[in-house]
Amino acid sequence: EVQLVESGGGLVQAGGSLRLSCAASGFTFDDYTIGWFRQAPGKEREGVACISNSDGGTYYADSVKGRFTISSDNAKNTVRLQMNSLKPEDTALYYCAADLLAVCNENYYLGPFGSWGQGTQVTVSS
Repeated sequence: EVQLVESGGGLVQAGGSLRLSCAASGFTFDDYTIGWFRQAPGKEREGVACISNSDGGTYYADSVKGRFTISSDNAKNTVRLQMNSLKPEDTALYYCAADLLAVCNENYYLGPFGSWGQGTQVTVSS
């Protein structure tokens, strides 16, 4: 059974940093693409970043480029999202998702992502 468990969310002041983690189990981690998504109240879900564990490709939404970094620790089956220079508009529920066939490269990502975690809340105060 695929399991994705997010952690690391919290309350931080604008300009601060957080590191989210997504612990994965139940599938061949090295073959999958892992993505981070977020959804703020009243807004559509947004793809934030992804990483292809099979070829190392990464993607970042324009809204987070230069501030967020996604990385994969294959030894620990964990994907992390380092978030720096946080802004109030980064406030959202952050989810990680995984899929064997999702595409992820510097220009775009393409789902769908079939497995999702429960999410971790990130709140950035002004």
